[in-house]
Amino acid sequence: MTHWQSISTHISESLGIDFQIQQHSSIGGGSINSAYKVSGTDGLEFFVKLNSASLEFMFQVEYDSLNELLQVTAADTSIMQIPKPIGYGTTGSQSYLVLEYIPMTSSGDGRLMGQALAQMHRITAKQFGWYQDNIIGSTPQSNTQHSDWLSFWREERILPQFKMLYDKGYKNHLRPLDEKLLNSLDRLLANHKPVPSLLHGDLWSGNYAYTQNGQPIIFDPAIYYGDREADIAMTELFGGFGRDFYDAYNASWPLDAGYSQRKTLYNLYHILNHANLFGGSYLHQAVGMMERLI
Repeated sequence: MTHWQSISTHISESLGIDFQIQQHSSIGGGSINSAYKVSGTDGLEFFVKLNSASLEFMFQVEYDSLNELLQVTAADTSIMQIPKPIGYGTTGSQSYLVLEYIPMTSSGDGRLMGQALAQMHRITAKQFGWYQDNIIGSTPQSNTQHSDWLSFWREERILPQFKMLYDKGYKNHLRPLDEKLLNSLDRLLANHKPVPSLLHGDLWSGNYAYTQNGQPIIFDPAIYYGDREADIAMTELFGGFGRDFYDAYNASWPLDAGYSQRKTLYNLYHILNHANLFGGSYLHQAVGMMERLI
C-alpha cells in the first residue's frame, strides 16, 4: 500500500466517508515539509504535509494546536478562520498531516487582520505556557506553565535557546552577554504585568493569509498563552504587515507603554532560534540585540 492509499484510508475513517485520492500536486509549504493539494472522490480536496516518520510529533502538536485554536475561538467566528485538522500519522518511512484545503490569497484588508488578532488575544488562560510542549520552526519549544511571565520567558524561552547554542560550541560568543541579559530581565520587564493571551507563537508573514472572501486565516501555529506583545513583535521582525494592521490592532486594544523596548527582547527569542537553526549572521544579530537590551 502506498502512502497515498494509507492517507486516503485515514481521511475516510476520520470523516466517515468513502474517499480515495485521485490526484496530488506539490504546492508551496515552506522549507521544512513537503506539501500537497490532494483531490479525489466527489471533488473533495485536502492539504497534506509529509515528512520523515521520525517527525510525527511535529504533526501531532500542529494537529493539537489547530484544534485548540478552533475550540477556543468557536464562540466568535468573527475572529479569523483556522484550517480544520483531519488527522495525522505515519505510513512506512513518512509521517503526514491532513488539513482541510482552503484556497488563499496573500492580499486582503489588513484592518480585518489587526482586529481579528486583537480579538484572539482577548482569549486568556490562568497561566503562561500550554499543557504540552510543541515546535517553533523545527526546534522543540517548552511550554511548561508558570504563573509569572518573567520566569516563563527566562526559563522556557531564552535559557533553552542559550543552552542549545552552548551545545553547538557558541558559549564563548555569548559570554558574558548571556548572564548580563538574564540579570537585566527584571529591569526590562519591570512593572509589566501582561495577561496570558492566546498566541499564534510564530506569526510572521508566511503564516497568515486571507480566504477568497477576504477573511483573515492563520496557520502553522506554535501556540501558547503569553504576552500578546510577543506576537506583535514578531510581525515586525520580518515585515509583511502593513500600517492598517497595526492601526486596527491598537484601535482595538492599544499596546502598553514600553513595548518598543520589549519587542527587541521578544524577537531575540526568534533570532536565537534562527541562530540555532542556521548559525552565521543570525548569531551576530542576536549578539547585537543583547548589547542593545543590556
